[in-house]
Amino acid sequence: MNHTTEIIHIIGTAAFAVSGYLVGVRKRLDMLGVLIVALLTAIGGGMMRDVLMGRVPLVFTQNSAIITIGITLILAWLFKLQHRQKKVLAALFLLADSLGLAAFTITGAQVGLMYELNLFGVVMLGFVTAVGGGIVRDTLVNDIPMILRKDFYGTVSVIIGLALYGIDRFGWVNALTLNILLWGGYALRLWAHRVAWALPRF
Repeated sequence: MNHTTEIIHIIGTAAFAVSGYLVGVRKRLDMLGVLIVALLTAIGGGMMRDVLMGRVPLVFTQNSAIITIGITLILAWLFKLQHRQKKVLAALFLLADSLGLAAFTITGAQVGLMYELNLFGVVMLGFVTAVGGGIVRDTLVNDIPMILRKDFYGTVSVIIGLALYGIDRFGWVNALTLNILLWGGYALRLWAHRVAWALPRF
């Protein structure tokens, strides 16, 4: 990973740890339950991606993700997020989960580019990395995974993956373009939620 990708990975890990923490709080889990949900939300997608690629999950060989999750959960507890009103918790969840979605799509898709996969492979790795942890989280707490029920959620991941593949073809991948993808994808997800964009239903 280059420096920018490492920062994006840390941002995504922290964001998904917060979203898992908030779900655990909403479901009234005990401390261990909240820890498990937050941990698996933050690392689940990356582990799925690495298994697909036939490599040892990075979380087993690098400590940055675990350290990030630990610091994030301590800060969440110190700031007493668990005592916020339901509307505030819902807003915080949306902000955190959307940021994690954008960040992990980028880091996942970059693995595909590193292995010189085709367009489908790059987009799929970004997609799995972005939504995998959320699927694990929602399944653990007996919710329908967000990817199956939310407006324009997985579509944002696909768009970011396609965009990253495109700029890589032109040799334009750098710190500036990665940040544009991150914050542009984040803004797209929030705007889609605000205006209730959704794909057509059958």
